[in-house]
Amino acid sequence: MSLLKALEDRSNSQCELCGASNKLAVYTPAPATGESLDNSLLACESCRTQIDDPASTDSNHWRCLNDSMWSEAKAVKIIAWRMLTRLRNEGWPQDLLDMLYLDEETLALARATGEGETQEADPKHLDCNGVELTAGDSVVLIKDLDVKGSSLTAKRGTAVRNIRLDPDNHEFIEGKVDGQQIVILTKFVKKS
Repeated sequence: MSLLKALEDRSNSQCELCGASNKLAVYTPAPATGESLDNSLLACESCRTQIDDPASTDSNHWRCLNDSMWSEAKAVKIIAWRMLTRLRNEGWPQDLLDMLYLDEETLALARATGEGETQEADPKHLDCNGVELTAGDSVVLIKDLDVKGSSLTAKRGTAVRNIRLDPDNHEFIEGKVDGQQIVILTKFVKKS
């Protein structure tokens, strides 16, 4: 039996994503390289086009995933996860994503193309007023700070010049007060 025939039998000759019955073809989501009953699905032209071209995505078309995401077919679950992830900022897809369960292997395959990966900006170091701090800036302390491990108290109004930013924590900066290098929480300084 051919793969197309097997997929038609499994899907009742309908798109396994939206239920359309015209212009159906075998679709194998990446990273799978060979077509098989396990890693392929039957999809209409509209679904295939929107999967492959994010710019052509019509969010209302994908409301069909409310039903098809429950399919037992691994390839259908992978595409459902990818499309819901792509559209999650619409609101309703996030609710479906919260309900969708994928085992670890299927989830790894769904994530394999990088769909939904967002390049989050590095957190910014902000002073007490929300002004961005950069390395080399000068700041002023807005309250008296006891320096741990020392008898030094950094007084309110003290200027700290040429600060360094902590690359691992956006709430910390480093600077010298009375010749001693200290770590200061950004919420206790304002840029000068």
